[in-house]
Amino acid sequence: MKTFEKNNSVIVEGLTDFDAKHIFECGQCFRWKLQEDGSYTGVVKGKILNVKSEEGKAIFNNTNLEDFNNIWYDYFDLGTDYTEIKNTLKNMDEYLDKASDFGWGIRILRQDGWEMLVSFIISSNNRIPMIQRAIENLSEKFGKYIGEYEGQKYYAFPTPEELNKATKEEIRACSTGFRDKYIKSTAELVFLNEDNVSGYFELDTENCRKELLKFNGVGPKVCDCIALFGMQKYDTFPVDVWVKRVMQEFYLEEDLSLPKIRAYSMDKFGSLAGFAQQYLFYYARELGIGK
Repeated sequence: MKTFEKNNSVIVEGLTDFDAKHIFECGQCFRWKLQEDGSYTGVVKGKILNVKSEEGKAIFNNTNLEDFNNIWYDYFDLGTDYTEIKNTLKNMDEYLDKASDFGWGIRILRQDGWEMLVSFIISSNNRIPMIQRAIENLSEKFGKYIGEYEGQKYYAFPTPEELNKATKEEIRACSTGFRDKYIKSTAELVFLNEDNVSGYFELDTENCRKELLKFNGVGPKVCDCIALFGMQKYDTFPVDVWVKRVMQEFYLEEDLSLPKIRAYSMDKFGSLAGFAQQYLFYYARELGIGK
């Protein structure tokens, strides 16, 4: 992997297992927007970044080598060997072989725990465009203005303190729907208790889940999503309608409940359950498997 800086961009050549579309459209994140040229622009840690995949390389625009090494290398999990992960999954069965080939460029982003907590509360029984709109509205109304890129203004995701100042009505006005009360109570609880949600990363998976489930609006599936995408708990296996469909299509002969599918999958895929979930989810949703 060769990395160099050029014209306010960092170019990484020889980067395998990396595809912007796969990464940003596999259901793990909501603040990355597709641009007309096929690139994606998002906000992380108060920085605006544009990412584009080309054959054999990735281009990170609006950044420099220092930020790439200090922020983006870790955020995109570039230190993890995804070829090895996929090879292990491929050897498990033919379905993971096909799914990991289909979503070959997926990497599980190391996202902020607090942002994931609120984002996946918003995601409950919601469609992706609506989730994106609500998060964007909350950021514009309550987050700090970062700057402009390619004619578009960008804002940081609001901190617990900033969101705690908002009323339930103001939160609902951001297109959050019935989740307004959950967001308000969560922001209040985190702020008043000075709770370091991102610090749950240091807990084991079971205790991390226990902490997350104390928040209103966080059920088992939402909890697993936050743990996987915000706390790097790779032994979790979030189960939604698409995951249930693909598991029933490929692995299960009977109609099991979501908790039983989750338990079966975590036992089957072990420490790589979260990676298996992402490949299977993307494969099922994109191809309409089990629809």
